[in-house]
Amino acid sequence: FGGINVCNAKKPDLNNVDCLEDEVAEQSAVDVTEGVVGEKETDAVPITKSYWNAGLCPVNVHWHIGAEHRSEGQYDEGGMGPSPAKEWDGKGRQGFQCRHYAKNDKMFNEPYEWKHCKHMEVGETYEVHWPHSAAGACGTPNQYQTPFYDGVFCMDGILTSTSAQIGVQAQVFTVVNDERFYHPDMIDGMIVDGDMASDVAFYTGSTTGDSRSNSVCSQYTPITWQVDRMCHLISASSFDKMCADMKSKRDDMSDDLHPHGSRELV
Repeated sequence: FGGINVCNAKKPDLNNVDCLEDEVAEQSAVDVTEGVVGEKETDAVPITKSYWNAGLCPVNVHWHIGAEHRSEGQYDEGGMGPSPAKEWDGKGRQGFQCRHYAKNDKMFNEPYEWKHCKHMEVGETYEVHWPHSAAGACGTPNQYQTPFYDGVFCMDGILTSTSAQIGVQAQVFTVVNDERFYHPDMIDGMIVDGDMASDVAFYTGSTTGDSRSNSVCSQYTPITWQVDRMCHLISASSFDKMCADMKSKRDDMSDDLHPHGSRELV
């Protein structure tokens, strides 16, 4: 794709730190079950309206193996998936699974011929993240970036409050081989349709991924999280369409065409 990527290498150099450091701010992912309250004191306030209403645009989409967040009765310790699970070199940590999987129902087990996404499996649970930023190259060919940090911090002189100007949408899915559950646009943000995004948790936290844990913490904090508490069925073809859309972007998003490892619950 021709043109200059003005967001290239805009990721700040903020290495992971020891979680016991006093200055470590709030972390993700957390238990988003209704009524659960975290113990970390913070002055940061999450964005509770839509990100586009707050002046943010999506700058990336990626997903994790299993759910990094926990939602009681939706994606938690009682979830199930294919057994044995798909393995590949470099596979990350498995997160929580949803409770939809039924081993005798072919839509959870019938293989799908993936054309664009890599290392995906029908019947598995994935948590999709859409990072948003007020400092993204919104509305330009450089809007979508891998790594997502390049997109989040693309435009200089914009960010004054990370929790008010950087946010992530998170939605958890079990992948099925059934076109009744097809959604054509997964790249542009959380799906809001029917019961999808009808029960959302709002909080301030951090970036995630299995390079962090309860002893190794992220310095990319505080940021807003908006997390769908429900787990939904989604067709494999929906994911593959999203991966095809990612391949069409100016920046090379190939490092996000496979699921990433999940951080342990904070």
